[in-house]
Amino acid sequence: MEPLVWAVFSFYMTILVYLLFFSAYRNGIKGIVDFNLIPLHTILRYFSSWEGFSLTDEFFGNILAFLPFGFFMPLLFGKLATRARIAACSFLLSLCVETVQFSFRVGAFDVDDLILNTVGGMIGYGIFALSKKILSKVNEYPLH
Repeated sequence: MEPLVWAVFSFYMTILVYLLFFSAYRNGIKGIVDFNLIPLHTILRYFSSWEGFSLTDEFFGNILAFLPFGFFMPLLFGKLATRARIAACSFLLSLCVETVQFSFRVGAFDVDDLILNTVGGMIGYGIFALSKKILSKVNEYPLH
């Protein structure tokens, strides 16, 4: 099963790279490069002007983009993928993304993106842990 998991993970990472750097909605920044280094500034601004739920919103989009990352890590690396390591890897991957976006002017560097992406990775890990627990109970008490 591991080669299949690696293949699906590779597909996910390809989609993620496309969405974060090359997709049509990703316009290059013209003029002054924008950045936010104040934690929760963008998040609070988002909720103060919230007009409804959309999966393409920056808030939900950042969380959803990194959710599979947190789910795949324990599948790929087993017990090496601890909660702390998944949080660290989610943060570091997000930091790389933000730095590349800022450097190549395909996005703004926003510390809130680091927070939301890391939260997304941790939610993905939580879904994995919950799924594992549920499946172990199902296997413990088969329905036949």
